[in-house]
Amino acid sequence: MTLLALGINHKTASVAVRERLVIAPAAMEGALLAALESAGLNEVAILSTCNRTEIYCSAEAVDAQRLLHWLGLYKELPVAEIEKSIYLHQDMDAVQHMMRVACGLDSLVLGEPQILGQLKSSFAVSQNLKLMKGELGQLFQQAFAVAKKVRTDTAIGRNPVSIAFAAVSLAQHIFSDLQDSTALLIGAGETIELVARHLNNAGVKNIIVANRTLDRAQQLAANFNGEAILLGDIPDILHRADIVIASTASQLPILGKGAVESALKKRKHQPMFMIDIAVPRDIEVQVKELDDVYLYSVDDLQQVIEENQQQRQEAALDAEKIILEGVEKYVLEQRSRGAVNTLKALRTHTEKLRDQEVDSALKNLAKGDNAEQVVIELARRLTNKMLHHPSIQLRRASGQGRTDLSELIKEVFQLDLDSRE
Repeated sequence: MTLLALGINHKTASVAVRERLVIAPAAMEGALLAALESAGLNEVAILSTCNRTEIYCSAEAVDAQRLLHWLGLYKELPVAEIEKSIYLHQDMDAVQHMMRVACGLDSLVLGEPQILGQLKSSFAVSQNLKLMKGELGQLFQQAFAVAKKVRTDTAIGRNPVSIAFAAVSLAQHIFSDLQDSTALLIGAGETIELVARHLNNAGVKNIIVANRTLDRAQQLAANFNGEAILLGDIPDILHRADIVIASTASQLPILGKGAVESALKKRKHQPMFMIDIAVPRDIEVQVKELDDVYLYSVDDLQQVIEENQQQRQEAALDAEKIILEGVEKYVLEQRSRGAVNTLKALRTHTEKLRDQEVDSALKNLAKGDNAEQVVIELARRLTNKMLHHPSIQLRRASGQGRTDLSELIKEVFQLDLDSRE
């Protein structure tokens, strides 16, 4: 059985190529079945994200060109164009590649956790279609176990390396429990949306979105059962905010020292945590002079991110060791399964011979033959039949100078040739 991982990612292909090879979730089942039939596969799964499209498959003999040809036809792209960006991993290289992907070591953001969920989803789709029947399904399970161990035993995912995640992580250092906190988000772009998602995941239930246009603020706030206001309403509600995170495209500050000072008086000097992600700044730098305000800029976050990226690089070395152990464990398990299959076949073969001889012996007994002679004949015939083919193969191997088979026979049957008994 051959394992194969074929695909493109952010390292090998431009966005223009990647977006043309994306397979949408709604089309995934059809794509899997088409790939299975067109490329003559036993098992197949497809992982398709904004940063990668990869086909994992197994067959008696996988034809990579045939699979590539199918992908080109399916996505209406010339094979020559895909070949410029494609990579191919086979057998143990494919095993190691999948484990690295599952652990986030092959991601644009080192150690990011989302890819593991996406890999699990691709496995589930194939499993539901009964396309995971052997080695590939076992490989997915082993990859998930390795990823869990990497997450548990290393610091690969503990330190934030995105602006949005770093902002929320800093907030968690200021407030021991974010569940009772109110967050004011100034702006409604992609970064603020990510911040809102991270805050929501951290347990923040009260989110207020302030934006220049109310419609966009309402759209974003609705995703988190939040409240939407206009930028002009900020001074009226600022005192309610424990956390303020700002990211707009404004050329002038949105929030000044005076407004924050007034809010602090209403809060009776309960601390406020502020992060200004915007460039130019949304919050006047003088706000930092106020007591009970913790104000961080995008530069402060960048320093945190750089330190965390270095820590992730160090953790990645430990993760690679765990992955190599996972590959070795997978190989050993596959070899063990191979032995189990051989043993099952051997048992089936010997039981068939036994049943044939027992049936013959019972017929002879029914005819009135001597019972002792019937038993002796049964044992003789069964011994001869069981040793017939092994004897032929052993003589042939010896004639070819292959002593390894003789040694193996002695080991398997625990033969002591020097014994006089």
